[in-house]
Formats: sequence, structure tokens, C-alpha cells
Amino acid sequence: MIRADINGVCFELESHPDLFSPRRIDAGTLAMLSCVEFAENDRVLDLGCGYGVVGIYAAKILSESCVFLLDSDPVAVETATKNAIVNNFSDLSITQSDGFRDFHETGFTKILCNPPYHADFSVAKRFILKGFNRLEIGGEMWFVTKRDKWYRNKFRSVFGTVQSQLIDGYFVISAHKTSASYARTR
Repeated sequence: MIRADINGVCFELESHPDLFSPRRIDAGTLAMLSCVEFAENDRVLDLGCGYGVVGIYAAKILSESCVFLLDSDPVAVETATKNAIVNNFSDLSITQSDGFRDFHETGFTKILCNPPYHADFSVAKRFILKGFNRLEIGGEMWFVTKRDKWYRNKFRSVFGTVQSQLIDGYFVISAHKTSASYARTR
């Protein structure tokens, strides 16, 4: 059992040896969560939720009705579902989908992701492009990675502007959606 206290929000999580960072909450995720501020009216997507750290943290701050968790791995979805119940969330929306293929929710104000940045960039590219379309105007996308340049360039080409902060060896990258079309097509 992982006991977490993130920014004063306490909760417990089970993990699984086949999931990312099974023994403790990943330092990159903690770096990203140290930067994100949730507003009362936020609608949040934890994209690539793993065992549910980001989504459950957001639900503790907001409410479970405005937080969605998404992962392609059935073990991640099963573990995140167990963690939702352990943390008294019986209706938290947790969906198994390859990216956005089987997930149809839109109108998010925040999408948060710790992508598989040690793999090729195709997953992250798809998440950024498709995630942009799921954000409402004024919404934000947040990623954490160890690889800054490619991510900054991709976010800039899609959103127009990007912010990057180095925290504990991780780049926390964020961008705001200011238009319905990609920046490179404007």
C-alpha cells in the first residue's frame, strides 16, 4: 500500500508490479502536481492514469463527477478502479481505451499526463493532438517528461505557446488552448 500526502491531500493507493512506478508515486508525477492548481469548475482528465494517482488526487480536491481517468492497460484500469473504491469514490469514471479511441468525453479544462517518454514519440504526439481537441477554449494540457525539447516544440506547434519548468530533474510542460484550431494551421 502506498500512502500519499500530496500538497496536504492524503490518500492510499495499491499498485501492481506490471505498472509504472509500482513502489512509490513517481517523482515526475509529484513535480507536475506541485504546479497544477485546480479551480472549482474544472473538468479533469487523467490521461494514461496508471493506478490512478493524478485522477484520485484531483477527485479529492474537486469531486468525482468532474474527473475522468483513462488508460489502455486493463491492469491499470482494474487497479485504478480498486483505488477509487479504497478512497471512497464509487462513481469515478475510469475507462479503458487506446488513447481516445473508445473515449468520447470532451469539454475538459485540464488534461494531465505523464506519458511514456522513454518510448518513441508517437504516443505522446497522439495524446497532444487528440487531447487538444478534447479541451475547451481556455483549457490547459500538462505533461511531465525528462525530454524537454521535442515536447516544447510539439506543444508550440499545436497550442502556439508553451511553458516549461524544470523541477527535480523533470520538465513540467503546460499549454493553454486559445483557439479551436492548431497553431500551425492558423
